[in-house]
Amino acid sequence: IGDRSITGLVARDQMVGPWQVPVADAAVTATSYTGYTGEAMAMGERTPVAVIDAPASGRMAIGEVITNLASSRIAKLSDIRLSANWMAAAGHPGEDQALFDTVKAVGMELCPALGITIPVGKDSMSMKTVWKDKDEQKTVVSPLSLIISGFAPVTDIRGTLTPQIRPEIDSRLLMIDLGFGKNRIGGSALAQVFGAVGAVAPDVDNPEHLRAFFSIIQTLASDKRLIAYHDRSDGGLFTTLAEMMFAGRCGISLELDNWVRDPSHIVRELFNEELGAVIQVPSEHLDAVRAAFEAAGLGACLVDIGCPTREQHLQLTLGSEVSHVWTRSELQKLWSETSYQIQRIRDNSECADQEFARIEDDQDPGLNVRLTFGLDDAPMINTGARPRAAILREQGVNGQVEMAAAFDRAGFEAVDVHMSDILRGNRTLDAFSVLAACGGFSYGDVLGAGEGWAKSILFNARAREQFEAFFLRQDTLALGVCNGCQMLSNLKSLIPGTEHWPHFVRNLSEQFEARFSLVEVLESSSVWLKGMEGSVMPVAVAHGEGRAEFRDDASLEGARAAGMVALRYVENKGGPAIAYPANPNGSPEGVTGFSSRDGRVTIMMPHPERVFRTVQWSWHPDGWGEDSPWIQLFRNARKTLD
Repeated sequence: IGDRSITGLVARDQMVGPWQVPVADAAVTATSYTGYTGEAMAMGERTPVAVIDAPASGRMAIGEVITNLASSRIAKLSDIRLSANWMAAAGHPGEDQALFDTVKAVGMELCPALGITIPVGKDSMSMKTVWKDKDEQKTVVSPLSLIISGFAPVTDIRGTLTPQIRPEIDSRLLMIDLGFGKNRIGGSALAQVFGAVGAVAPDVDNPEHLRAFFSIIQTLASDKRLIAYHDRSDGGLFTTLAEMMFAGRCGISLELDNWVRDPSHIVRELFNEELGAVIQVPSEHLDAVRAAFEAAGLGACLVDIGCPTREQHLQLTLGSEVSHVWTRSELQKLWSETSYQIQRIRDNSECADQEFARIEDDQDPGLNVRLTFGLDDAPMINTGARPRAAILREQGVNGQVEMAAAFDRAGFEAVDVHMSDILRGNRTLDAFSVLAACGGFSYGDVLGAGEGWAKSILFNARAREQFEAFFLRQDTLALGVCNGCQMLSNLKSLIPGTEHWPHFVRNLSEQFEARFSLVEVLESSSVWLKGMEGSVMPVAVAHGEGRAEFRDDASLEGARAAGMVALRYVENKGGPAIAYPANPNGSPEGVTGFSSRDGRVTIMMPHPERVFRTVQWSWHPDGWGEDSPWIQLFRNARKTLD
């Protein structure tokens, strides 16, 4: 997974809930660091269907984008804009006609009926490979593929629905079957498992049904009548429910009597990939939800299929009999098996094993928050002046904007300072009270994590003098995050009281780690973390070389004894994180943040500047307001300088 927190504007990434399961229907970003408007993005594709019915595959791809985007708060369907990626084996018998028919079905029929447009796209018309194996000519032809990306403005990023079921709420699960009971399995994953394609493909039979569906979901979500939402697509209803169960770490009682007309067709009912969704509805709102679908002419497609349970298993009941039971862990292991096997080959196999083994732990509480401090409404400012903070960056650094936003929120004047300004003498650090070294990939990290950046300072007389003078001043503070942390750790010779700081090397997993990880604030000298000691909370992580490497065991012990260890990764159940992925980089005892002896300089691999707002969190407890607990780190700096 790439960097899923970069910019600090990501409001909904792919990982859902306290157990961080990759099942989000759409990605959502914020427009700015102050408001709640944003943008949503989702994809749709049904390439296997094209083998049976090419125009149907195109219509279904657009339908899937719409059912995915329905999870976000979008004012109207016509706000959605599409990008079409067409791929076909031009010139191969039948493919040109299939392409023409699909373009017509999508561009001249479905999209106009829905009121949406496809202003951009691309194509690849060479999806055919021919070669000779000895004297035999061989050919591989890819079916027509239409990959649709959808984009839309979001009115309120806080209202995005996810597949995370909440079993503690008295509620029911309702299926919205836009196939109206046709249960066509052509091109489905089920058909492919049995080595078949199928004869009849699912389709968008009535665009008005899709329009009405989108409008109803938006209204119900705005009225807060829905708890969870997940579209039905690859794998059908069974997979949809399983993914919701994984996200909520709970169970589902699936009651077949209400909707399975013929028990011999149960496989079709469970695994067809017709358009639709599953929603979790509080019992008190069931009548209102049913009325909304009835009023839109969709009452026949709304089916009560069961309820969530706290027991972690999926149970199928028919009549008074329990026909099948699967545990959450066994289903999730099957669901994760392919990714796990790839991970074992590509990454550190021991780390892959540790992550896969965690699926079996039914007692894992997931991410959680335990705070030892209360959030202040505003920093205590005795003067009207805003201390100047140098937001320091170098080529390849990409985290300066969110860093500036966090300092601005805490009462600083954030100033963009590029290393070239210092090297040329255009700026001097004596004009600043705070220096914040940002995250990214300075010099591509080709000289080691943050080392090229550090060497540009150490081996330039003007820059070295500037930084050394700044760190010797007693009225300054410094923060290094991610790449900035790595860089400052290589400037130990210039920063007093940092002799036990580690060096940072490649993650034990051998991969870039982008996670929302649980950390504990330790007792340390850091003024940045003052009053936060003992708190446990998640934070964004995004690095490939974050493993703290000490000269020897004595150095780690020396850092601990001197109050230099400020932050460590912890397990969801408590205690230092030793195993992956709770410890995402393999640092000894999970240590990931350090302070100078006097507390003025703090470095850390995680990114607090990307999660200073509640809406930036991949998951957060209910009832939180605008500011997240991480804003306190920046407010502490402001108070220190007051």
